[in-house]
Amino acid sequence: MPAPSPHDTQHIEHFVVDNLHCPSCIREIESTLYKIPDIEKARVNLSTHRLTVEWKPDNLAAADNDLIIQNLDSLGFKASLFRPDELLREQDKESRKLLKAMAVAGFATANIMLLSVSVWAGNASDMGQATRDLMHWVSALIALPVVTYSGMPFFRSAIGSIKARKLNMDVPISLAVILACIMSLIETINGSEYAYFDAAVMLLFFLLIGRYLDRIMRNKARSVAQNLMALRAPTAQIIDDDGQTRTMAVENITPGMVIHIRPGDRIPVDGHIINGQSDIDTSLITGESLPRTAGPDDDVFAGTVNLTGRLTVRARVADGHSLLDEIVNLMEIAEQGRSRYVRLADKAAEIYVPAVHSIAAATFIGWWIFGGGGWQLALMNAIAVLIITCPCALGLAVPAVQVVASSRLFKAGILVKAADGLERFAEIDTVIFDKTGTLTLGQPELANTADIDDDSLQLAAQLARGSTHPLCRALIVALHSRGKTVPPADEEIHENAGMGIEANMGGRLIRLGNRQWCDIPNDAGIDPSGSEIWLVCSGKPPVQFLFRDSLRADARDVVHWLQQKGMHVELLSGDRSTVVADTARELGLTHATGELKPQDKIQRLEELKSQGRKILMVGDGLNDAPALAAAHVSMSPSSAADISQTAADFVFQTQYLSAVIKAYQVSHSSRRLVLQNFSLAAAYNVIAIPVAAIGLLTPLIAAIAMSGSSLVVTGNALRLNLMRLFSSTAEQEIAQPPTAVAPSKAPLP
Repeated sequence: MPAPSPHDTQHIEHFVVDNLHCPSCIREIESTLYKIPDIEKARVNLSTHRLTVEWKPDNLAAADNDLIIQNLDSLGFKASLFRPDELLREQDKESRKLLKAMAVAGFATANIMLLSVSVWAGNASDMGQATRDLMHWVSALIALPVVTYSGMPFFRSAIGSIKARKLNMDVPISLAVILACIMSLIETINGSEYAYFDAAVMLLFFLLIGRYLDRIMRNKARSVAQNLMALRAPTAQIIDDDGQTRTMAVENITPGMVIHIRPGDRIPVDGHIINGQSDIDTSLITGESLPRTAGPDDDVFAGTVNLTGRLTVRARVADGHSLLDEIVNLMEIAEQGRSRYVRLADKAAEIYVPAVHSIAAATFIGWWIFGGGGWQLALMNAIAVLIITCPCALGLAVPAVQVVASSRLFKAGILVKAADGLERFAEIDTVIFDKTGTLTLGQPELANTADIDDDSLQLAAQLARGSTHPLCRALIVALHSRGKTVPPADEEIHENAGMGIEANMGGRLIRLGNRQWCDIPNDAGIDPSGSEIWLVCSGKPPVQFLFRDSLRADARDVVHWLQQKGMHVELLSGDRSTVVADTARELGLTHATGELKPQDKIQRLEELKSQGRKILMVGDGLNDAPALAAAHVSMSPSSAADISQTAADFVFQTQYLSAVIKAYQVSHSSRRLVLQNFSLAAAYNVIAIPVAAIGLLTPLIAAIAMSGSSLVVTGNALRLNLMRLFSSTAEQEIAQPPTAVAPSKAPLP
């Protein structure tokens, strides 16, 4: 039976939070929200600016979104409920605000620099003090309003942080800009020879440039999940009972509504076709490049594209509960989870801000007492330290790679469900495969249909109705091919993982399952070349169902590649030993065991783990759930229908087993890039802080270096998009265009 949805017992809400810039912001928000008694969990994603709040299930009535927004507002963070259709609009709005602030600061910098150059040149040619003071006051009149306006993105966040008795990285940035302005104003009031308004405004200008470029880079690394939600159809054509069509917002669609979908339209909600036939582009969800043909009674999913024909679809679920929503939620959970590297970065960032202020204070005191250059020089060096020691690079080291890796895999049809899945995948040295539905396509056909009478097939299908096992699905397909439907079962049906299905009907125990569980002698029936299951019912002779299922087209290539990498590869299956041996021989496997119960698979995994092996288990996410949980990391092929119930860390929906290799390649590259990012962030701080403290960096150069460190880390993560992934021979043949035939006339553009 399907597992209950988590939404039945929990209330989870998603928010978009602006002004997130560093791990300190995340820690500040999360620690504040955890003080609200009814909140179970709060997690912020720095890369996507998404906040996920989970309320305690025992008091859902206390769930108050306005309370969340008010708390964040008091911290200086603008938050709103996540709305996919408004997401890009809000991001563009914030980018325009940042660009406007940057333009104002740039314009002011140019004008103040003209005045400063005049002062410098005038000092060289004995400019009078009155003229110099006038130049300084004009600079102040330009600089102070500009700093107030353009510095607001930093000041608002810093004020909120201080109110919450926390310190984020906008505090030292704001402090540096304000101190530069105060120092310049004091120098101007005292009629000193130099003022530093040009430095203060230029410092703000470069900080805004860095923040704007950082936003652009983060948008490039933005989660595919976020892009998916923005690509949903905003409206749909509803067919009323009188046959009239009208436009309705997708969020207002309820189950049972009938929708008209034209060629080229994106399907708005999950449903099933009641009229029409068309080719459906499912690449957005599955990663498959080839469209599939769909007709009456076939399921269609939100986000896929209707290519060729008109369809009439009945909505199956409401907006917010579609497969697309489920995938996005799973990806968000994986991206926002705390992997081992993220926890390490968080701990480092926790002590970062206090350390920054301590180093800056020590720099000021040291230069003031021992530097001999006056308090002005000491303050400028302290400002340089405040600016350059930003933990943004450290905070982005892991999330940036995590988001890009998840996005890259999703484009290949692989969904990452576990936050630390990539880290664990990179450590594997052993791969265990199940057979049915894993090494094979999982689309078996009933081979001896001519030997099965209608009553036996109908009874078997009745038991198999609630199961997602490929052999059970094959029974139902075989019954439908005879023009018959599956009768409802009034009795309670029990499915025993790895064994079969049983029910008590009319006082008779009926079983549908493997030979051992059904107590069938080894010499009974036909020796199968493929899979088999038996139907036993008291008072009737047992019935044998034989199936044929083809290996995945690239199974041999994948096994060979893994063996070439030095992996230990095994096949563990509940199928007959003779069938398993034949499959192993065909794939070139020397370690294969059949007729295993679920506990036998777990026992074998424990044996391998005791030898120090890191195991990847690739198997059916429903039937192999215990073995998947026992492995170091797990992967499962999955249909759209059961993706949310699959127990694996990774799920792939393509027909190619090469997904295993692609996940391995991306996980290894991800680990390498994370370590590189940590090294870059550490090297930057080890070099930059002492250089700034001894006075070799001006605040302007510090601002450029600070912004550059974040850009370098994010840019390094984006290199994942450049790597070439494994492509099996079967995939290459599919991707290869057919031989061109000269057209009789010029093709359409």
